Amino acid sequence: MRHISEVDESLKVNTTIGKDDVVFYDIEKEPFKIYGVKLENGRYRRMPEATAKSVSDALDFLHSQTSGGRVRFKTDSPYIAIHAEMPYIGKMPHFALTGAAGFDIYEKIDGKETYRSTLVPPFEITDGYEAVQNRRTDELREVTINFPLYSDVSKLYIGLSDKAQLLPADPYRYEKPIVYYGHSITQGGCASRPGNSYSAMISRRFDCNFVNLGFSGSGRGEREIAEYIAGLDMQIFVYDYDHNAPSIDHLRDTHERMFKIIRQAQPDLPIILMTCTSMPHCVDDRDGRKKVIYETYRNAVNAGDTNVYFIDGSRIFEECGYDATVDGAHPNELGFSCIAKTVGDVIEEILND
Repeated sequence: MRHISEVDESLKVNTTIGKDDVVFYDIEKEPFKIYGVKLENGRYRRMPEATAKSVSDALDFLHSQTSGGRVRFKTDSPYIAIHAEMPYIGKMPHFALTGAAGFDIYEKIDGKETYRSTLVPPFEITDGYEAVQNRRTDELREVTINFPLYSDVSKLYIGLSDKAQLLPADPYRYEKPIVYYGHSITQGGCASRPGNSYSAMISRRFDCNFVNLGFSGSGRGEREIAEYIAGLDMQIFVYDYDHNAPSIDHLRDTHERMFKIIRQAQPDLPIILMTCTSMPHCVDDRDGRKKVIYETYRNAVNAGDTNVYFIDGSRIFEECGYDATVDGAHPNELGFSCIAKTVGDVIEEILND
């Protein structure tokens, strides 16, 4: 396959990848398919920049962190490389760099997305990196590469053998996305790699598209974010932001309002309300916050709403154990698996209805 860099040197990617036959492809070009993020003003973003700015300064900062971003394609290349340009790197003492700033690779095997490898960033990463992983097979397979959970990406090139096939991926079984809104746990803190956020786990379970609108420390249920979400074409909406509500009064003022804004715009949309999953000492008056959210649910049911669901998030870690966190609040892989199981079971009920 001839590459554009053969006729336009300005499009050639300078690389230190030790593969003599590597050719890099811009994921913005066909046949790649990008999910969960969109390139705007030089960065991949989870929502339009203007909308994020209208909500808060925090969302202006966080919305370009690429949690939930994916690129999908098919190839029989014996290796997969990346060249990533990343203007912001999320480095934290309690968060694996592979999760905050890494990319990971899944391949569809026997109809199921299966983890293959992580493209590990160097510890000294400042503005991007290159990495390569051998596939140990030349079988043509569908590939999903998950974007970092807590870093920005301005450009991503995929490196493949120049002899390899490159074809479009099949659509998801459910192309219309599940949309998740919430806080740092929703965004994916502190999964050890991007594919282990609970929304990504659920995506693999049901072969469904998703959009991650988790905003670390900044899920506040503002009217502007509610109105933006109300306009999205989605399969299911899951929201859980009480951990970030600064007070019970704030939660009471915003939670049912957000539900009603979205419900008015989409009368038949399945909506899942979830309460905080963190340990009790991490949130002031967790039981009081739970009552506020349950009241939103109860009022909807009493009004005849048959497409609303309630999950008591406090029971998730109580049942799987508090070893499921890295710091008493944010899940490790055990914790994300427990959340994915609980939320996924409700989603399965909805999809099978």
